[in-house]
Amino acid sequence: MPFDKNILKIKTLGELKASGYRPKSIKQELRDNLVEKLKNKESVFPGIWGYEDTVIPDVEKAILSMHHINLLGLRGQAKTRIARLMVNLLDEYVPIVDGSELNDDPLEPLSRFAKDLIVEHGDATPIAWLAREERYNEKLATPDVSIADLIGDVDPIKAATLRLPYSDERVIHFGMIPRSHRCIFVINELPDLQARIQVSLFNILQEGDIQIRGFKLRMPLDIQFVFTANPEDYTNRGSIVTPLKDRIDSQIVTHYPKSIEIGRKITEQEAIIKDGQKKIVVNDILKDLVEQIAVEARQSEYVDAKSGVSARMTISAYENLLSSAERRSLINSEKNVNARVSDIYGAIAAINGKIELVYEGEVEGPVYVAQSLIGKAMRTEFLKYFPNPEAVKKKKSGKNPFQQVSNWFGEGNVIDFTNDLTDREYRARLKTIEGLEELVEGYHERLGEDDKLFMMEFALHGLAEYSLISKQNLDTGLQFKDLLDSMFDPNKMNFGDDEEDDFR
Repeated sequence: MPFDKNILKIKTLGELKASGYRPKSIKQELRDNLVEKLKNKESVFPGIWGYEDTVIPDVEKAILSMHHINLLGLRGQAKTRIARLMVNLLDEYVPIVDGSELNDDPLEPLSRFAKDLIVEHGDATPIAWLAREERYNEKLATPDVSIADLIGDVDPIKAATLRLPYSDERVIHFGMIPRSHRCIFVINELPDLQARIQVSLFNILQEGDIQIRGFKLRMPLDIQFVFTANPEDYTNRGSIVTPLKDRIDSQIVTHYPKSIEIGRKITEQEAIIKDGQKKIVVNDILKDLVEQIAVEARQSEYVDAKSGVSARMTISAYENLLSSAERRSLINSEKNVNARVSDIYGAIAAINGKIELVYEGEVEGPVYVAQSLIGKAMRTEFLKYFPNPEAVKKKKSGKNPFQQVSNWFGEGNVIDFTNDLTDREYRARLKTIEGLEELVEGYHERLGEDDKLFMMEFALHGLAEYSLISKQNLDTGLQFKDLLDSMFDPNKMNFGDDEEDDFR
């Protein structure tokens, strides 16, 4: 039902009664609006990709059942995003007693303030209108969160000023939960909350009672609770106490994107592309490569699987990739900018900041792990566009499509691709490599010049990952050379005394 803006002209309790307004619980409100959206085939959670057949139907069923919800999943799985989007299922505006701390419904007042005001003014009681965006509150659970923060505490100054005993409701400074009456209240990372505070929550969920300094107040709070939790927290930092878990009606398990395509949608939607980066052309292979790095990280023996690999990693990596291309264009004063395969190495800082390493990974070092993940992603993506070099090696007959390129490097040729290489130099160095252009044209016809150059560089990286040529990291970029030449480079060799004598 469309919202009538004329209702905002209602300013008193009498006018509200005359309008036919009837109180409704927030859970009923969410349910009714969801029913309308489902009937009208409207998107309930726009911008959430990959959950269409799994998580979102479960959330919708929980709302239809008028349940409190716990979203359980690893970091970066859009748990908080889903909770925030639930605001769209609230009515556009609801009436409250003007000046009320607890968002009192004028027809069902909860606080002493609202009740006294209505007794004093009757139908002339002033009312205000609360927008749906103001009906969402969120708290990150940390060990230092107190009951006073969430529930409230006695204000001794107020008690002294009003000359009231501590047992009087009017001397209480209410915490976030009572102030979220008729709102959605989200507690992120619930297991981090101290057990004694969790106990105070389940009493609110079950009975609507809150206790402050031993004084019991009967306050039937009308709140839609949404909790988020990470399975890792159950063992590392805490757990959800059993009585509270029993009172959370629906627990919904989230997951990471199940395909590269879904991952790309999320990354492209969430990445912040600056004005100077909008002109940068990014090949689809490079976009897939960013997502494949996350896939490899979630399977890596160096990365803590229990901690997970957030979707924020691919978003940050993509942003760094664009910045690498932008930096090069600024240094070289170039207007037409194409992102290169080597720009992916500019994302190492983003990868390092988004993964938790196990002991073996810490020993190897974060930079090595990041480079290893990029390498594995290259291997996987390479096979989508070229034959498997390992399978080609095993064939005793037939032409080896990679032979001419590896032979050219075998003749002692070396190519450096520095980070600040101009487009002209980049093109010239790729064209110098014998057999590389023929390799690309043999499997990918009718490519534009820019796409062909990208594919040529991509093929070069793939051959290096399959050990047909060597790829070395330089301070200024990358160097490609013959594999055997790299193995016997005296600058790369580290023999002990006895081994060095034997080698001589």
